[in-house]
Amino acid sequence: MEKLTKYKAAVAQVSPASKPEMLKKIEKMTAEAASKGAKIILFPEASIGGYPRGNDFDCNIGHRGEKGRDDWAAYHDNAVDIDGPEIKQLCQIAKKNHIILVTGIIERDGGTVYCCVVFIGSDGKYLGKHRKLMPTGSERLIWGFGNGSTMPVIDTEVGKIGAVICWENYMPLLRTTMYSDGIELYLAPTADGRETWLPSMRHIAMEGRCFVLTCNIIAHRNDYAENYGKAKDDKENKLVSTGGSCIIDPFGKVLAGPDYEHECILYADIDKNQIARGKFDMDVVGHYGRPDVFQLHVNRSDTKSVTNFTVEDELMTK
Repeated sequence: MEKLTKYKAAVAQVSPASKPEMLKKIEKMTAEAASKGAKIILFPEASIGGYPRGNDFDCNIGHRGEKGRDDWAAYHDNAVDIDGPEIKQLCQIAKKNHIILVTGIIERDGGTVYCCVVFIGSDGKYLGKHRKLMPTGSERLIWGFGNGSTMPVIDTEVGKIGAVICWENYMPLLRTTMYSDGIELYLAPTADGRETWLPSMRHIAMEGRCFVLTCNIIAHRNDYAENYGKAKDDKENKLVSTGGSCIIDPFGKVLAGPDYEHECILYADIDKNQIARGKFDMDVVGHYGRPDVFQLHVNRSDTKSVTNFTVEDELMTK
């Protein structure tokens, strides 16, 4: 694997679409990014499968209504299997364009769905996934919780990449885990377009002395008409997800974006030498970490509700 020190990276800010239409968008935008020299492209949280903004799933404390069950059944049906055709299509797109492709999906595993990020190599190989550890607020009703087994930092030709989704970025111990694994491109797909997101991303870039790529859906009320009601006119069809996608260097400098208005692709030139230059005076899991005072223990096991074994298995472990 030829390691690249200087290259172009891209983040795609897209509007919501059905699963087939989103795959078409990903194919088109990935091809466009590759044609402009990008070696990696990131798409937002839940791009495939959808972020169901505004849907309460007919639920409140002590009540779960029939409409909500119908809505969730449809959401489950629209999710993605890791070994399914959508992932195979993503692999084909990445291979055709010789680009690393990272995107948010809604993953279906049995009767549970997870907010997830999948990593596809430039050779078209599936590299792994990250399941969101901590859904926020009402997300906890519809998404399962990831565990420590899906927190990869993957060594690629563009450097070590990993993903932290939306408000997981406010989990200091998760960030520390990413830093300790040597993350160089910190990928932060999100559904948060608040004005506080940009300073958070700049803080993380400086804290971890890494490049941060973040991207969000850009959406209007009519994109979620089934949840908000259809707007009567253009003035009422206001933004309900304001984007804010951007790329930031290890010193907190914004290299591209943020864009709060359009569906777009943003590009930035990456110089990995900036990482070492930044760690000259701060490495939070190295010379700046004080392990004599602070230590973090991370459980990487894939915990399961049911574990099958035989008597022979038990005897062999004794």
